[in-house]
Amino acid sequence: MKIVIALALFLAAAPVAALVPRPPYRSNLVAVTPLAGGPAGSQAFTIRYGMRGDNGEATEATGVVIVPRGPAPAGGRDVVAWAHGTSGIADQCAPSVNPWLFDSIAGLEAMLARGYVVVATDYEGLGSPGPHPYLIGRSAARSVIFAVSAAHEIPAARTSGRYVVWGESQGGHAALWTGLYGPVDDFPGQRLMGVAASAPPTDLKANLSGNSNPAVRALLTAMTAESWHETYGIPLSTITRPVGSDLIRRLAMNCVTLDGFKLRTKIGLMRLIGQLRGVDLGASPPWAALMKANSVAPVRFTVPVLIAQGSKDVIVAPEVTRRYVDALCRTGQRVRFLHPDANDHVTIAKNTAAETIDWIGDRFAGRPDPDDCGSLR
Repeated sequence: MKIVIALALFLAAAPVAALVPRPPYRSNLVAVTPLAGGPAGSQAFTIRYGMRGDNGEATEATGVVIVPRGPAPAGGRDVVAWAHGTSGIADQCAPSVNPWLFDSIAGLEAMLARGYVVVATDYEGLGSPGPHPYLIGRSAARSVIFAVSAAHEIPAARTSGRYVVWGESQGGHAALWTGLYGPVDDFPGQRLMGVAASAPPTDLKANLSGNSNPAVRALLTAMTAESWHETYGIPLSTITRPVGSDLIRRLAMNCVTLDGFKLRTKIGLMRLIGQLRGVDLGASPPWAALMKANSVAPVRFTVPVLIAQGSKDVIVAPEVTRRYVDALCRTGQRVRFLHPDANDHVTIAKNTAAETIDWIGDRFAGRPDPDDCGSLR
């Protein structure tokens, strides 16, 4: 994973008029604006929508809705809710204001070719008011669920109300939490059909401490610490000395892209690696409790589950994901588990996109969900 400070690109266009929500959904779409640069044969929109935040209070979030051109089926278009991987916690890191947005969505053109509407939330606080609750499960789930409802109110989308959530990395964590919250928070007429998670952090203590790349571990620790400091009010001094607290804040403002480390960021990461040497977040009561609360409990879902994990991943440890899958299987959950060799954190979602999109299509078609649990024992 490589890091630079990204510059926000704000795309201005005239808002779409005459937005009339179609029952039985509650209205939560605040604004919609056409967005240029989408795949051929599609039309894209940026959205701003109301949601319940992590604290249960009303807030707003942003995202993108990508719609295939042409007439919708009689029952409306099914939706794939895409949950993006870590892009950062600063507003300028929101995918909806960056030129790499469309390229970052695995299998986008294939999903549009099947007639799906793709709804991609930025998540609460990323490009919208308040801090971004990074790796906080309830906030991530609600960001997805309310985005799907907002898309339903765009006349061009004509969505059916049925959706599958698919996410990678941070988005895999969000997808699994959506699977837990969807049955509770879904709007009337909105129905979650399945959960697909690529390289999902499931055990946050193990994922943060077990990362084998010290620079990435330092950056993710900085983002998590600064986000949770802002969200929960925990002093950064519980992790490191005052000089380290300032360093965490500055590093946490970096965005994640594929363009490489800037020299200043490299130096900062090396300093933070030294500051964090010997630090065990799991030994600090407030941090340990929050990591446990925002990890994904291996409980039986009410919908089918697919998990993909690359064997060469140095960011989300394959053995942590495998332990989670094994625990899910013990609950009686049916799990489709894709674990190809030689795939790393960056490639796993795109390299398993064809199989994942086939699996998504089977969920909408009502076909029996496959189960790999037997072959894992």
